[in-house]
Amino acid sequence: MSKLITLHEFIMDRQSDFPYASGELSRLLSDIAVASKVVSKDVRRAGLMEDILGAQGNTNIQGEEQQKLDVIADKQFIRIFQAGGEVCGIASEENDDFMPFDSEFSKQGKYVVLFDPLDGSSNIDVNVSIGSIFSIYRRKSEKGTMATLEDMLQNGDDQVAAGYVLYGSSTMLVYTTGKGVNGFTLDPSIGEFCLSHPDMKMPEMGRIYAMNEGNVNICEPGIKEYIETYCQQILPGKDKPYSGRYIGSLVADFHRNLIKGGIYIYPDTTVDPEGKLRLLYECNPLAFIAEQAGGLATTGRKRVMEIQPTRLHQRVPFFVGSKKMVEQAMSFLK
Repeated sequence: MSKLITLHEFIMDRQSDFPYASGELSRLLSDIAVASKVVSKDVRRAGLMEDILGAQGNTNIQGEEQQKLDVIADKQFIRIFQAGGEVCGIASEENDDFMPFDSEFSKQGKYVVLFDPLDGSSNIDVNVSIGSIFSIYRRKSEKGTMATLEDMLQNGDDQVAAGYVLYGSSTMLVYTTGKGVNGFTLDPSIGEFCLSHPDMKMPEMGRIYAMNEGNVNICEPGIKEYIETYCQQILPGKDKPYSGRYIGSLVADFHRNLIKGGIYIYPDTTVDPEGKLRLLYECNPLAFIAEQAGGLATTGRKRVMEIQPTRLHQRVPFFVGSKKMVEQAMSFLK
């Protein structure tokens, strides 16, 4: 039986890939793993604890009702980032504004982290897979000062690392530092993430499409045409229609397509003309992972990671998945 490689061992082994980081990036990735273990523990016992299940009673800046676990996960990640010393500030989907850390210790941090502490909140109460998404950038502001808005509003190509944690039948952490994608599964018997999916590659083609088809009549006509003809019919070169699989948790839908091949679509609509998903907290990090695994991520017309953000909670349409499937969907857009 081969020896299990823990996430910590893997990170230390790859540290030489980033001589400029002097160990800070490795420690930051380890901090994220620690925070995700705590969140995983809370998710596992959510059904037993009234104080962490259900709605918080507040809405976030997107106008979405916050769940108690949203707030708990957000605080957990922020606490870890403040204590670690590698991060000078953060921006979270659950907070109206970015948060610069004001201690002299944190002002020395080289990085900022943008994250969605708990993606798929509507699925918490019904025990469906949810996840956390994170994106790491080197700060632009001067070291020793407080983080600025400019540190947060960087385009996706500037990401140093990105990843997600899936809280499903098992807890899995998937991340990239621009040198491929690797997945680690939490072994509860030892409390460690262990390498389970090395060098992950997204198939160029798949048979799965994920979209909320309840929105199809408020999308532009090309989307409806793509779904109703290309996905749902047998065409030359296809022996059967594609399978529709929509979980409603972005991390879970993305993870399935990363492994099996497929496309995820959340387009702009007449109700949400800018799209629904957040560029900084969801689309950029998953686009980085998709491209590193051989996939593609676009707005339907433009590569996601080329977009220059103009505000923290900016939304964009999102087409991500197997390269040939995304290209095919784009060909239906005028």
